[in-house]
Amino acid sequence: MRIGIGHDTHRLAQDGPLRLGGIDHAADCHLVGVSDADVLLHAVTDALLGAATLGDIGDWFPDSDPQNRGRDSAEMLQMAHQACRQAGYEIGNLDCIIFAERPKLGAKKRQMAERIASILEISPQRVSVKAKTGEGLGAVGRGQAMMAECIVLLNESTDRKSSNS
Repeated sequence: MRIGIGHDTHRLAQDGPLRLGGIDHAADCHLVGVSDADVLLHAVTDALLGAATLGDIGDWFPDSDPQNRGRDSAEMLQMAHQACRQAGYEIGNLDCIIFAERPKLGAKKRQMAERIASILEISPQRVSVKAKTGEGLGAVGRGQAMMAECIVLLNESTDRKSSNS
């Protein structure tokens, strides 16, 4: 069993569309970044890579690589997941938190969890997405940034277990 933690923060700018958790949200703001800046998928990607000791999202998708400009974060997550599987791991579960003052995300948490589960080809019962505000503190609390964290549990795949016996 392995545990990984992922974190990401992006600046918020005026006007939409906002892509978060692999889905589009009707919002008066969007995240700014080299890729599509989906902080939640970036945190999940980073957690997976860390748990499998495969580096981090910056190693795999550097800002300096022109191929990453506007890149779909779902594609990045799929690549990280495939690397974890090739390394002999399967996902036990994910626990994610989004920190955002705006937009309000409560009604979209289940949809984001289902989208992440779909990308990772796992049951939605293995994905938890929670949303918190910044209580008016810091860049998140002032509505200038959005942050996400994810903890992932990886288990050795049955193929890996049998080869270690």
